Amino acid sequence: MPPEAPDPSLERLIQEGLDELGLEGGLAADLARLSELLHAWAQRISLTGHRSPEIIARRLVLDALALERQLPEADTLADLGAGAGFPGLPIAVARPACRVALVESRERRVHFQRAAVRALGLANTEAIRGRAEALEPRPQAIAVAQAMGTPDQVARWLVPWVAPGGLLVIPGAEAPPQVGTVAGLDPPSVVHYRVPLDGPARTLWIARKSD
Repeated sequence: MPPEAPDPSLERLIQEGLDELGLEGGLAADLARLSELLHAWAQRISLTGHRSPEIIARRLVLDALALERQLPEADTLADLGAGAGFPGLPIAVARPACRVALVESRERRVHFQRAAVRALGLANTEAIRGRAEALEPRPQAIAVAQAMGTPDQVARWLVPWVAPGGLLVIPGAEAPPQVGTVAGLDPPSVVHYRVPLDGPARTLWIARKSD
């Protein structure tokens, strides 16, 4: 298991990214612990292709927080198909007043999510095992999903998980996700942004669920 005190160089790296994002609140230590915990677990089970805590911090943690910076404040958020817990876990660290639901069908990934929730003391976070499209939906103010299927499929799976007036969010690379017409949504918008520390360009497809 990772040491209780994170690697100072890793913590400094994350703090540089947080400074670039304008995030405050002493988050770097917990985010470094999350990076180290995922790295430790990934030595035993397949959770990520990123092979060092630094790469995890750059490619997963700071990527998730760059996404978080594009979202409005909200009381609840669901991360569907959360995998090892990204972007949901870093968002939960950055937004302690927001209830975050991590929805994932693969058992080992859910075990890791729950271990991370315990290790970081994230009282605002719940890991739920199951397929988002098969579970009884729990409508949230914001629901995010990435790499679950085609953008059209993902948008339709997101709809039941979003409360009226809430937001559906589908992350994309530099080119935004192409989503066709989905009933019950206001016209969507696309947000362009970049991951800190010379990270990649990203996009978000965002649509509001009609009241």
